[in-house]
Amino acid sequence: MQKRYILLLIPFILYIGLLGIMPQMEPDEARYSLIPSAMNQSGNYVTPHIKNVVYLEKPPLVYWATAMSFKVFGENDFSARLFAGFCAWGCILLAYFIGKYFRDEKTGLYAAALLTISAFPFALGRINILDMPLTFFVCFSIWLGYLTLTEEKKKYLYYLFYFSCALAFLTKGVIGVVFPFIVLVLWLIWAGRWRQIWQLFSPIGILIFLIVVCPWLILAQKENSDFLWFFFVREHFLRFTTKMHGKTEPFYYYLPIIIVGTIPWSVYLIKAWKGKSIKEWLFSKEENKLLAVWILFIFLFYTFSSSKLATYIAPVFLPLALFAGSVFCSYEQDLSEASGGKKVFYRIAVIFQSLIIIIVLFLPPVLKQYSDPEKGLVIMISGNWWLYILLPLLAAVLMIFLPDLIFNKLRRGWFLTVYLLCALFLVGILFPLNDFLAPYRSAKVAKEAILRYVPLDQDLYQYRENFYGIDFYNKIRTPIVEDFGELSEGIAKLPSAERKRYFLSRNEFFQLCVQRKDVYCITQHKNKLKEIKEKLSQVDVLWDNGAFYLLHIKK
Repeated sequence: MQKRYILLLIPFILYIGLLGIMPQMEPDEARYSLIPSAMNQSGNYVTPHIKNVVYLEKPPLVYWATAMSFKVFGENDFSARLFAGFCAWGCILLAYFIGKYFRDEKTGLYAAALLTISAFPFALGRINILDMPLTFFVCFSIWLGYLTLTEEKKKYLYYLFYFSCALAFLTKGVIGVVFPFIVLVLWLIWAGRWRQIWQLFSPIGILIFLIVVCPWLILAQKENSDFLWFFFVREHFLRFTTKMHGKTEPFYYYLPIIIVGTIPWSVYLIKAWKGKSIKEWLFSKEENKLLAVWILFIFLFYTFSSSKLATYIAPVFLPLALFAGSVFCSYEQDLSEASGGKKVFYRIAVIFQSLIIIIVLFLPPVLKQYSDPEKGLVIMISGNWWLYILLPLLAAVLMIFLPDLIFNKLRRGWFLTVYLLCALFLVGILFPLNDFLAPYRSAKVAKEAILRYVPLDQDLYQYRENFYGIDFYNKIRTPIVEDFGELSEGIAKLPSAERKRYFLSRNEFFQLCVQRKDVYCITQHKNKLKEIKEKLSQVDVLWDNGAFYLLHIKK
């Protein structure tokens, strides 16, 4: 029964069943929905397009999966996130099978449970971006590569290894191949098995990889003459060696992400940790070295990379869950209590975590009083906020005492209680998060207003904003005024007439407003609304929610 809860029921609720609660956030989620939507409309599954602009930054596997999901379930928030949710679930099952292989089934269950209730994988597995699918394929490739080197008689593992690497490549490019190979090579060197490095290279495996990957590369190059340079040089080499995508984050950037990403369960590790018997809960030397290389290489690679995004570090959470799962499993098997100073520190840490959670839950109504749209500080929550926070608030309070109460009464069930409370908290936090983020981070809030106020034969201009969600939710193509960003190179390839119509400078937009009788426009933040009103005399606000402003500009 416990196995069903940990591997099936709770992951289904967390990563599949509740995918539609929150609307898609700008810009990433809406972007990665608009592209597969355009693929289904145009029938072109080779060259990704967004707003009719060529978008070659990423390979198409996730777009293809999402396009298929759209065909089956319709174009909505649930179907947009479904592939990411299944990949997160795949990581959970992978943690179970690795833990079972390294030690026993119980260790696998603990590792899978911890990965399920880790805040970072939970967040990443519920949003429509490429990083969770990449995480699954990279971790699966590392695991298959390990098995190919330890299960010599199972030649088919080589082929699965290369096939998985190919899928990782088609998810996010070269990084999907580089990570598995380098992690495995470093492990072989550290484990003193460097003579086996050549075994990683299989002619048939390479052929499988090329058969999977090359058709798209060839077709994409055939349709776009600059594709190979743009994809391999600009989006791989230059992205990680230059500051072309923004400022460089500090070297410690990923440490707090990893720490916060393991809440709310990590505080209980204090009680479960048994420093004097560390050898008992560690795996074998070679297995420990594999997991250590897995964590350290990915962490150091991105730490020293010039391009840092929080989502990049996702593949380290699976091996972390394996180590921590072994600790919790060993603790519960001994049924030991924390004692002395450790018990006091554990109690303080659990209370402190719950207090922080409670404070954060109560903070938005306080901050709302200081909301200043003029300065771009918008805090909007509904009157249902206190109802929305009841579930995570209850979970935070119960986390303080319930696991230990169950343990003291029954001498078992401590970890299962922790697991269920953490799952309850993660489910509960979705509702206040939706209430807090959706009004200003998702264009879905403007969907009904656009349908009501903007005539079907009129263009809706986005003034100094580019919300892909407006196009996705309303099934329209919106002209953009001076917020081209990542689309700039693709825009340059458009015919002149199309470029002038759909991608305007500010001066061109204001000239258009003077010439036309009616212009409909949407923007965000009062400073941009003020800018429009200063330039044009007749501007009516048809609808606003304090963050978005839908405007009717008259001649």
